[in-house]
Amino acid sequence: MKSWKKFALIAGVVVVLLAIVGFTVQQSRKGVVAVQTGKVARENLSSVVTASGEIKPKVYVNIGAILQAKITHLYVKEGDHVKAGQLLVTLDNIQPSADVAMTDAMLNASRTDANAARAAVNTAEADLRQAQAENERATLDYNRNKDLYDAQLISKADYDTKKAAYDSAAAQLGQAKAKLAQAKANQDSAQGHIGQNAASLRHAADVLSKTEYRAPFDGVITNLPVREGETVVPGIQNSPGSTLMTVADTSVITAEVKVDESDIVNVQVGQPAEISVDAMAKQKFKGVVTEIGGNALLRSTGVSTAQTTSSGQEAKDFKVVIALQDPPENLHPGLSATARITTAKKSDVLAIPIQALTIRERGDLTPEKDKKNVHAAAPSGGGDPKEELQGVFVIRNKKDAVFVPVTTGISGATDIEVLSGLQEGDEIITGSYKVLRTLRNGASVKIDNTIKPKEEES
Repeated sequence: MKSWKKFALIAGVVVVLLAIVGFTVQQSRKGVVAVQTGKVARENLSSVVTASGEIKPKVYVNIGAILQAKITHLYVKEGDHVKAGQLLVTLDNIQPSADVAMTDAMLNASRTDANAARAAVNTAEADLRQAQAENERATLDYNRNKDLYDAQLISKADYDTKKAAYDSAAAQLGQAKAKLAQAKANQDSAQGHIGQNAASLRHAADVLSKTEYRAPFDGVITNLPVREGETVVPGIQNSPGSTLMTVADTSVITAEVKVDESDIVNVQVGQPAEISVDAMAKQKFKGVVTEIGGNALLRSTGVSTAQTTSSGQEAKDFKVVIALQDPPENLHPGLSATARITTAKKSDVLAIPIQALTIRERGDLTPEKDKKNVHAAAPSGGGDPKEELQGVFVIRNKKDAVFVPVTTGISGATDIEVLSGLQEGDEIITGSYKVLRTLRNGASVKIDNTIKPKEEES
């Protein structure tokens, strides 16, 4: 046989063999899914809750008007530092001052009346003592003359004179007693007028004192919505013309944020936080959680659920207060802020990417291609076929995807702690999302970590 024929025959055999191999490989790869994988490794994890709110001083007071009056003097301006007791504003006090002067004069007059009544009582008591003495003398004189008259030793005219003197003394005694009672009544009335006028004076003085407003503590004027010469009116707090100013104690600055109800169970007093302020984007501030609201707030209105009768399933938040450490002086109340609260922190724990987690029903975990394959066996223990299990797909024999239930712990930004079900170094399927959503237990896979993850529609 010629050499070219031998060469052609050999080439033909090679082509046939290659075709057979290609066909075999193609057939063997039918149903094989390309996946991306990662290793179970040890990491340091921090669980963080993010919430937004605003900067507020821990202590602040809205000083509101109690009287309707014109502002006569305004001694401060917005941003001023004030000391406790410092005079801030005065209102028109002509009428309150006149009321104080009038009631003070009435109180003095009632005290004078009380002194006169006391003197009248003393005079009436003296007159009573005199009338009692005169009555006793007239009684003795009458009794002696009555005995003499009965013994017919004096005339009827002398007896009648003594009896008339006795009756007159008795009448004068009764009159003296009545005058004393009247004097005492007048004295009690005068004392009552003193108490009444003293109460009126206290009321007038209280009204007068409300025309001056002083700083309740050392702080800063953070809000001053009124001007000198304006008329203020008492009313609901924060209504126009009612609030004179706001005094804030800026020694302790807080971030008051609203935490979603699903995250509040993980937030505790004392946990550290990092606060960023929109107006100071390049700076981060450290803080500590100091307060956690006890009632949920409706997200749409901010009203506590304890103050509403609505029974809807509206989203709710909880107020959380974070005290900032070493806040700068230019950190003004009202600035928008975002807080990242570290709710848990663990070092050197087994962790996997969060996207590797998936959910399967127990009844769906029968191996796809080999029910007897030990490496692809479904989780043991029986149970409800409809029970949902959380787990990951682990690579077995470098080609099989086996669903393994796992127990998880704290979550970080991209990874989650694994408490049981996996070991360090296990190779797990991390993507793509579309594959993880549809992958069946025991399916054959092809590892291709050169594929870059793409955003896929759910």
